[in-house]
Amino acid sequence: MTIQQMKYVIEIAERGSMNEAAKSLFISQPSLSGSIKELEKELDIQIFSRSNRGIELTVDGREFVGYARQILEQYYLMENRYHEKTESDKKFYVSSQHYTFAVEAFSKTLKKAGIEEYDFAIYETRTHEIIEDVKNMRSELGILYLDDFNERVLTADFKENNLVFTELFSCDVYAYTSKDHPLASEDSISFKDLEEYPCLSFDQGVKNSFYYAEEVLSTYPYKKLIHVNDRATALNMMTLLNAYTLCSGVICEELNGEGYKAIPLQSDEKMRIGYIRRSDIKLSDIAKKFIKEMKKYG
Repeated sequence: MTIQQMKYVIEIAERGSMNEAAKSLFISQPSLSGSIKELEKELDIQIFSRSNRGIELTVDGREFVGYARQILEQYYLMENRYHEKTESDKKFYVSSQHYTFAVEAFSKTLKKAGIEEYDFAIYETRTHEIIEDVKNMRSELGILYLDDFNERVLTADFKENNLVFTELFSCDVYAYTSKDHPLASEDSISFKDLEEYPCLSFDQGVKNSFYYAEEVLSTYPYKKLIHVNDRATALNMMTLLNAYTLCSGVICEELNGEGYKAIPLQSDEKMRIGYIRRSDIKLSDIAKKFIKEMKKYG
């Protein structure tokens, strides 16, 4: 049994598909399947049950995955502790809610890093996937927000997954619209003003809970609601339908363009934007530089 085989099993379990896992691992499906069969033979257990409906863990498989995760976590801790600094600084992955300031800070960090070889990534994704990415060490940092409504639930989630949240800055809530929106000239607006316009919300998939919403005030009874899954679509809807979304007001025109405006929302709500990381892993130098860049937007 090898570390690689344990990684294979966990990837298949998370993907729920041998083909999808093979693509993610950049190996052929027959090679992946053969490696799993060898492992099952060695351990004398069946890890996965296969049927027309797909592939899923057996009882023994679920137990194996539990042990494998513990072993891999210790393995990654050792690797992180003893790996040469120059090598560890070449890799840096971040998962984030849809914040242009995070993308801009990431780019500035990369430019200032001054390294010729690197493997960096920033993923704009769903809230629960950010938590999973950091928990499973796919990403070193996760960028998201807390407020009075979601703090209790998300903090419990962080604690359960061995994660800690650190605030970067606090901000008011803004309505983000196109500059051609009928309300764009207002100094501030209320929900009553916005009532006739569609509100945009980033889809949260299977974890489509109010607590995991990327937008504050998620329980408000919006008359018109449009779910989107990427920033470009949201910007298009703002232009085409006079739609709006709620945001931090920290906008990077260089990325979104000059055709949009953040208007203060008449609300006492506050967003506390910050990052999550694993509590048992020391931050890399690159991560520290990235955090320093993000703090400049507060």
